[in-house]
Amino acid sequence: MTTTQTGTLYIIAGPSGSGKTSLITDLVKRMPDLAVSISHTTRPQRPQEKDGVDYYFVNEETFLQMIEAGEFLEYAKVFNYHYYYGTSQQWVETRLLQGTDIILEIDWQGAMQVRRLYPEAVGIFILPPSREALDSRLRHRQGDLPEIIQKRLDVAVAEMSHYAEFDYFIINRDFETAISDLQAIIIAQNLTFSKQVQKQAALIASLLA
Repeated sequence: MTTTQTGTLYIIAGPSGSGKTSLITDLVKRMPDLAVSISHTTRPQRPQEKDGVDYYFVNEETFLQMIEAGEFLEYAKVFNYHYYYGTSQQWVETRLLQGTDIILEIDWQGAMQVRRLYPEAVGIFILPPSREALDSRLRHRQGDLPEIIQKRLDVAVAEMSHYAEFDYFIINRDFETAISDLQAIIIAQNLTFSKQVQKQAALIASLLA
């Protein structure tokens, strides 16, 4: 019986405009033991974003050097092959071994890469309540050029077709309901037999002594 407590890796994906970032931000406020992996990206930094908080913003040359060095757990060139996004493998592995539950906010391509290495990872897909709502959210997003918005719309439709490749999917129709659904998944995962054995090893040993 193992007594080493390792963290759970949660993969949360969904199209741009599904509200997944807002959900994750609120989730970690309510469940502070969760940690969110900060991705590297070659996408331009938006005015309200902070380097090292929202993303690690790097140029394409630096990103390609990191790929060559094998530093990414997953990476992809997304939005019609325009920008790179990637997750630091060392950062994730270190915190999982420390027993920290990690959230990866990545696209479906990255999710498939990660699950080949971590088949036990829990996948959650966020869907918008309608195509109309998705279009409205993307068209009113601040700071994006019209051509970028159109690319996001095209990619979002294609990305939503991969929802069935995940363990759970949540419809973000009502924010509070969606948050409650996310919390329920996290709580349930922490109550599985394997997790309880890890967390309660000392108690079990004393009870059976």
